[in-house]
Amino acid sequence: MKKDWKKFLIAALIRAVRTLAQTAIATIGTSALISEVDWRVVASASALAAILSILTSIATGLPEVDEK
Repeated sequence: MKKDWKKFLIAALIRAVRTLAQTAIATIGTSALISEVDWRVVASASALAAILSILTSIATGLPEVDEK
């Protein structure tokens, strides 16, 4: 059982980091110039997306993890 949690945690964290990066890219892309980027908004939106990704993984599971 311990190994299953480890595999799940690694897969969930990988998914959360990808979601964080995608959200950061999308948020940065909404600014006309890089100097106009509100970095606090980018950080908070990206962190929230990562947290939601982890919570979604807990609620619905991950197809990457074999459930036997």
